[in-house]
Amino acid sequence: MSDGTASDEARVQRGIQSIEVGGRLLLALADAGRPLPLKELALAADMSPPKAHPYLVSFGKLGLITQDSASGRYGLGPLAMQLGLISLQQYDPVRLATARLPELARTLGHMVAIAVWGNRGPTIVRTEEPPSPVHVHMRHGTVMSVRGTASGRLFAAYLPRERVAPVLAAEPASARAAAAFERDLQQARLGGYAHAVDSALEGISAVAAPVFDAAGAMVLSLTAIGPGAMLDTAPDAAPARALRQAAGELTAQLGGRVPATAATLA
Repeated sequence: MSDGTASDEARVQRGIQSIEVGGRLLLALADAGRPLPLKELALAADMSPPKAHPYLVSFGKLGLITQDSASGRYGLGPLAMQLGLISLQQYDPVRLATARLPELARTLGHMVAIAVWGNRGPTIVRTEEPPSPVHVHMRHGTVMSVRGTASGRLFAAYLPRERVAPVLAAEPASARAAAAFERDLQQARLGGYAHAVDSALEGISAVAAPVFDAAGAMVLSLTAIGPGAMLDTAPDAAPARALRQAAGELTAQLGGRVPATAATLA
């Protein structure tokens, strides 16, 4: 019995080579992001055009690939698009981001949180404490300042102004402070992250990075929160780099699109 099971497992691990070879054509089209002529597509998949053609014929019958009758170029077909939409529907941004929190907290040595935009503004929905004895107490459901927190500044930078305006109206600021806030938003768009030092809570700093969906809309922020003396908020420091990288990977998992105004510095 054990020998049979081992043999079955070996077959599963081995896979079907022809599917893996043909799959390179689908990967090449996905990477290109546009229809390709046969010669260019085959080259991208590291095979000859005569070898690639039978795979494309079969994929065409399945609806995974379609060929434009005028140009002869190959693109992803309706089945590929349906599979992509189904895959996106299965991905919950908060669930995916939650799985990232323990490793981020261990790596950075600071509390890491997920914030989403609620009806009262930026709201913490998940937190992860670091293994170190230094903790910043932040509860689920905490609504944070838009002007005074890293997550709040990110949402203000990327969400439509009409969504943010009612919450901002509840946080009045002087003309000078309002101008400084607008500069912070511009920096957040250009740098792909935001930070706050002693703004909402004395002695507490935060760094945050945005996650985007397929429409380029910000869906959540990944935020590191810690004592100001211990959390480096510089754009090239470890917290900002780690959060930008994790946020970028989550955006990719969601099939997301980073807005043109956001830099990718990770």
